[in-house]
Amino acid sequence: MPKTETTVAKKNVARAARASDALDASQDLASIDSLELWARYAEHHEVAVRNELVPRYVHIVRYLAERIHARLPNEVDVEDLVTAGSFGLMEASDNFDLGRGVKFETFCTQRIRGAIFDELRAMDWVPRLVRSRTGKVEVAKKAFESRVGRAPTDDEIAGELGVDDSEYQKILRDSRPVSMVSLDRKAFDGDSNKDVREIDVICDARQDDPSDAVQGAELKTLLEKGLSVTEKLILTLYYYEELTMKDIGRTLDLSESRVSQLHSSILARLKSHLQHREERDEEEE
Repeated sequence: MPKTETTVAKKNVARAARASDALDASQDLASIDSLELWARYAEHHEVAVRNELVPRYVHIVRYLAERIHARLPNEVDVEDLVTAGSFGLMEASDNFDLGRGVKFETFCTQRIRGAIFDELRAMDWVPRLVRSRTGKVEVAKKAFESRVGRAPTDDEIAGELGVDDSEYQKILRDSRPVSMVSLDRKAFDGDSNKDVREIDVICDARQDDPSDAVQGAELKTLLEKGLSVTEKLILTLYYYEELTMKDIGRTLDLSESRVSQLHSSILARLKSHLQHREERDEEEE
């Protein structure tokens, strides 16, 4: 056999061997525990390993997307939220640090939620929904007038739309045009000859109350130093990620009753701290 043919044959054999090894590796990955895969991915950052890991957590994306979608109008497509959340999951997989001692399920939740809310902001869905709902109100009014022969009351329009009174009032508030006021406009005459402008009497919402800042600092110290890692995670998952006690227990490998017990203990300690703070303030006064 000529030398060139021998060389080509060897290359083909090597290529086939690599393809076979890659197939075997892919098949083996499916049987490896997630924790081991994370350790392997942290060391080598193999694409095949990440591609095996990410699908194992897609159910979290679906769960969070549907949970957020449940609080949104039907005009928002849940699949758009799932797609956005999937990008958040991919980002989380690239930035996950196994050495920090936090489960990936916990770590990825915030990234997924953030990606979903970013998508909602990018979609500019609020103004579009307001316009859509305002249009439906006008259609409902005309339909009622043509059917009954008179202008409908608010309750009757709400009935036409299939919403309760509070939801209908919200639609009306959202549809009202915003009026613009110049902050340089004269508000009233001051004691001196100088006019007092609107901008001079508007409270700066960005300025913190000093007492609130002190209390906030004390609570922050309590949360940072007075709580265990597990207790901090419970507060984060319950109040920020809006997980149920059952979901938190599943994430932290605790029973639902144990999570509830820890949560009650945390609140009792925080309440006690605030009461002591109020008593101290009263004594100082």
